Order: sequence, then C-alpha cells, then structure tokens
Amino acid sequence: MSTIDLEKCDHLNTPSFTATRSTSVVSEIDKDDQTSLPPSTTTQDDEFPDGGWAAWLTVLGAFLALLCTFGQLTSFGTFQSWYSTHQLQHLPPSTISWIGSLQLWVFFFSGGPVGRLFDAFGPTVLMIPGTLILVFSIMMTSLCREYYQYILCQGILFGIGVGLLFYPSLSAISTHFRKYRGTALGIAFAGSGVGGVIYPIMFRKLFVTCGFPWGVRIAGFISLALCTIATFIVSSRLSGKPKAPQPLFDMKNFKDLTFMLLVLGGVFVSLGLFIPNFYIVSYSTSHGISSSLAFSVLAVLNGGGILGRLAPPYLSDVLGRFNMLVPSAFFAGLCTLVFWFFAVNTIEIMFYAAIFGFFSGAFNALIIPCIAQISDITEIGVRIGMLYSIISFPSLCGGPAAGALLKLQHGSYSGMIALSGASVIVGSIFMLWARLRLDSKLRARV
Repeated sequence: MSTIDLEKCDHLNTPSFTATRSTSVVSEIDKDDQTSLPPSTTTQDDEFPDGGWAAWLTVLGAFLALLCTFGQLTSFGTFQSWYSTHQLQHLPPSTISWIGSLQLWVFFFSGGPVGRLFDAFGPTVLMIPGTLILVFSIMMTSLCREYYQYILCQGILFGIGVGLLFYPSLSAISTHFRKYRGTALGIAFAGSGVGGVIYPIMFRKLFVTCGFPWGVRIAGFISLALCTIATFIVSSRLSGKPKAPQPLFDMKNFKDLTFMLLVLGGVFVSLGLFIPNFYIVSYSTSHGISSSLAFSVLAVLNGGGILGRLAPPYLSDVLGRFNMLVPSAFFAGLCTLVFWFFAVNTIEIMFYAAIFGFFSGAFNALIIPCIAQISDITEIGVRIGMLYSIISFPSLCGGPAAGALLKLQHGSYSGMIALSGASVIVGSIFMLWARLRLDSKLRARV
C-alpha cells in the first residue's frame, strides 16, 4: 500500500467519520495491500508524539554521539595520510586503509546484535559501555607503534564503541517521531558532518603542535565529555520492562522484498561511498595541493555533508523519504564519475568534495528513515542492524580494493574513481526498484 493510501486511512479513522463509514472504507481496501502493511500501523505504538522534551533531548544526544563517533570515523583520511608519511610509511596505502575499512566493518557488522539488544533493553545500557570502549580505544591508539596495534585499537575497538553509540541513539529517535522522523534524524546525522569538519582540521593542527599522541588523547577527552552527556539524555519511548532478546536475524525479514531490495542497494552503495573519504587527501597531495590544505579538502567534503544531512531529510518529510533517498544515492555516484575524474586543481577538487559530501551525507541521513517507514516500530532497531551488518562486508572491501587499484595502475586514481561512482549508481537502481514497489506512480509521496 502506498504512503498516500496510508494517510487516507489515518484520515478516515478520525472522529469526524462514523464507525459505519470507517467499516465501509476498510472493506474497500485490497487484501493484498493489507498484508503489505507493517504491523505497527495497527498497534497502539503507532501514536508518535513527534515532539516534546524527551524527543528533542534524544535528538540532541544523538547529535553529540554522532559528532564523536561517525564524525571521527569519516575523518580517517586524516590518519591515512599521516600514517603513510610517519608511523606506517613503510606500508603501502592499501595496507594502511585496512585500519579504516576494519573500523567500518566492525561498526556496520555490530548493527545486527546491537539493534536486537536495543529492541530488548533500550539505549542506555548499550551507550554506557559504548562510551567507555570508544574512549579506551582512542587513548590506546595514542600509544600504538606497530601496525597490528592500530588494527586492534583503532580498527576493532573503535568500531565496537561507535556501534554501541550510533545505533541506539538513532533507533531511539525513530520511536519518538513519525511525521517529522526525517527531519529529526537529519539533525542528528548533521552531528557526524560537524564532527567530520572539526576533526580533520583539529587533528592536523594538534599533530603538528602537540604531537600525535597528545593530539589523539585530546580527541579522547572530548569524546568522553560529549558521549557521557549523550548517554544520559537519549531515551526510547518504548523503554520499560526488558524483553527477551530475539534471534539475531528473523527470517521473516528476508521475505520482505522491499526491505531486501533496500539492503541490496545498500550493499553496492557501501562498496564505493567511503572511498573518497579515505583517499581524497592523498589524491589532493598527488595533484600538487599542500599537505595542510589537503586536510581542508576532507573538511569541505564533510562540511557539504552537514547541509546534505539537513535539507534533503527535511524535504523528505514533505516529498517522501524514498523520493529523496534514490536521487541522493544516484547523484553521489554520478558526481564522482563526472567531477572527480576531471578535478586536477584546488578549486575543482574542493567543488567535487562539497558536492559529493552533500549527496553522500543525504544518503546516510535518509537510509534509516526509509527502513523505519517500512518496518514495525518494535523491529526498527533490528532491521537497521540487519542492514548495516550485511553492508559491513562491502564496506570492508571498498578501501583496500581502491588501494589495490591505485597500486595496480601505478598511482593512477582512475580505477578507484570508476569503482566508487559505478557501484553507488548501481545501488541507487535497486533502491529505485524498492521505491516503485511501494508505489509505481513516480509523483506519489513515498
């Protein structure tokens, strides 16, 4: 059933219509459409407050959590460039990029178990250990000297900490909002964009003035303060008596073709979406841009993501979430193929970074509202987790694959650019298919 049909049903169930009228309307609904509705459309949990102190404090908490977690994660290009000229200069770029790729994989793969635990116990019991693990991993990274140490601390531990903070805070928002869910999640996701702007510039300055160890430790103290605040103000509307954890992957979710098309699209998108974050700094320096300015390119990319995480999600509450998700993914891939290929000077590279940041940021902010839209409220956490667990594997491969292409082509970036752009475009096609299953009319608000 389309979103328009659902809204008609909600309107017809208002007190202004008699019970007889409601019965006659229900009898006209096609039985197949009824079975396609998420169970949440018929439960008491469907009454979302869409506001209030608890709801907006949860948004603020998620903003702070994402600033410290996803904001740092998307800034790995700073470390990629620094390691290649300092601690790990004896290793090729493809080997160094495994640290960042492992961050992504652990973070994404943790979505399945963390999402299920969120549905059972709520956000707080997950965010407390998440804060401790995140800060511990950052502090230990400041002491690392060997490659395997960076893999353990910055790759595995950091990814676990990010997962324990990221999924509960965003899933909690979805329990407070329905009508304005896209806007609320967009504001929270803007935190990752703000972090993505601050951290590359901050790290570069601190590494030069304070040294690498203390530069990383300062980031750890900032994370401790902000994530502690986030932990105590994020709440779920469904928090109460803990429920027994259910199976990690409920097979009925694999039978939902619309959800699986969304997941399949996410697989292709995640293969190429993070390649620019990993390599835009080294690409810039290889084209004659100074080292200090090259780190600003990554900040510009993440800065474009701030607007992308705010404007499209806001419009999605009016125009439809899938209607904004599909073009965001498509243009993220297209601008990579069109603009990154031909960007050779500072202005052109900055322009590409800003445009790609906008569309990739929009995609990251819109994927969760789209999942929530087609899911039972009691399974939002586990479905978000399922998506990220599945796409963890292509995310793990994207950075090293790009590095291998860079080595194979003797320093030419054309292969990795083609991989990044083409895979994201293919993913957007599967997401378009999912959108058309909800409503084949292109002008429908879905």
